[in-house]
Amino acid sequence: MRKSLLALVLVVVAAGAAFVVPALAASSKTVTVGDSFFKAKSLTVKKGTKVTWKWTGALPHNVTVTSGPTKFHSKTQMTGTFAQTLKKPGTYQIVCTIHKALGMKMTIKVTK
Repeated sequence: MRKSLLALVLVVVAAGAAFVVPALAASSKTVTVGDSFFKAKSLTVKKGTKVTWKWTGALPHNVTVTSGPTKFHSKTQMTGTFAQTLKKPGTYQIVCTIHKALGMKMTIKVTK
């Protein structure tokens, strides 16, 4: 009886860990916002990934989704960071609206 109960407890704990571990292992990516460029120009990430844009240049920039499953945008800033957790699969086209004509754009593909 004790062995059966112990086995049942171990199965329940293992099943619970299967749900907790992915949540703890959620990934993140960082994109550099430089003077008139994003580094990386493209990313492929899994659904639930947190993407953080980090300003490193001296000019003001923003992060604006022009097309994608979810629209979002940052304020225009010269320092700091902006983060977004991408929950919906699809392709996000992102630009700095100030420097779009200079080619300041990137693509993020979110997979299931």
